[in-house]
Formats: sequence, C-alpha cells, structure tokens
Amino acid sequence: MTVEGSPTRPPGGGDELQLRAAHVDRDAVVEVLRVAAGDGRLTAEELDQRLEAALTAKTYAELAILTADLPAAGQPRAVDAVPAKDLVRIDCRSGSAKRDGQWVVPKRIEVRVTSGSIKLDLTQAVIVRPHLELDVNVRSGSVTVVTRPGIQVDTDDVSVRGGSVKVRQHRDQASPVVLRVRVFGQVGSGSFKARPPRRSLLAWLLRRPAA
Repeated sequence: MTVEGSPTRPPGGGDELQLRAAHVDRDAVVEVLRVAAGDGRLTAEELDQRLEAALTAKTYAELAILTADLPAAGQPRAVDAVPAKDLVRIDCRSGSAKRDGQWVVPKRIEVRVTSGSIKLDLTQAVIVRPHLELDVNVRSGSVTVVTRPGIQVDTDDVSVRGGSVKVRQHRDQASPVVLRVRVFGQVGSGSFKARPPRRSLLAWLLRRPAA
C-alpha cells in the first residue's frame, strides 16, 4: 500500500519511514482519522481500531498505513454535491424513530413526540449546509441528538414546561465548526438531550490534555 501524501511522512527517502514517531505525529494522524470518521469514510469500528493502532504506533511507517486510503486534506469531497432537503418531518406518537448512518442533514427538521422517542445521530451524517433548524414539540417522550466534534447545539429558544433540556458539548473545542444546530419549540413533561457518542476510546481521547 502506498504512503504518498501521508501527513506523517518525513522528507527524504523511504528509509526515513522507519524512524521513530513522536507524540505530535500520532496526534496528527488521530485528527485525520477523526475527520474521516466524521465524513463517513470510516465506521465506528474502523475508527476505534485505527485510533488504537495510532496511539501505539512506533514508526512513521506504522502511522502512514493508517491514512494511506484516505484523501489528502483539502481534497474535494463527492458528498459536497449531495442535495439536501429543505424540510424533514418526524412524527412519533409512540415507539421510536431514528436517523443514523450516512443520512443527509436537511435545512430544517420538525419533530413531534407524544410518548415515544426520536434519536438523530449526526456522527456519520452528511453535512452540506452550515446550519440546521430543529423545531421540537415534545409532550412526554424524548428527543436525543448525538453529535460529533465540530457540531454546536444551541437550545436558548426552547420553552420547558416541566421536562428537561440538556446539552453536553464535546470537550474538543479545537475542531472547526461544521454545523450549528439551533433548537427551538417546547418540551412538556418529556426531555431533549444533545450529547457526544458513547465511545469509550474516543471519550478518553477527547479528555487528553493538549500537548
């Protein structure tokens, strides 16, 4: 497998790939992997496997192989041409509804929950617009939004009538903002929650102090 274009490859011949890598080199590869996962290029399982390999890599060659099948930074993405809907409506009277995987985030989502639950998983979603308007009407059910680094959620315009609204942002504040979610509407006796994914390795990684 070729390693041309790897962000960790030092200048010079191929022999230099056998040089020992530093913490900064591992961190650079980790960032590339996280962005690739956010773009939907890696599954959650692949991300966990590659993160573990990156954190334990000893040489440039071991790091380079982890990003060799990923596009170089700044390369145009095919998903940029994917059309996004202006409006998506989700009505859940009971039971549950979910959007996950590589779904295209629209301009606006209207969710209505009577006694069920709705989950919007943005960890692998295709984001083609910088803003999402999320109109919620929760009577006694729940709405959960799963975020990833680069997604900010604002719930200042939500009216609460006995339920709860909670937002837990990512500890990683260095990632550029790719999507701002403005939540508005009302929550009765139900709940609205925005949180990062429950991935043990990723959560540990985000808690690491900056070098």
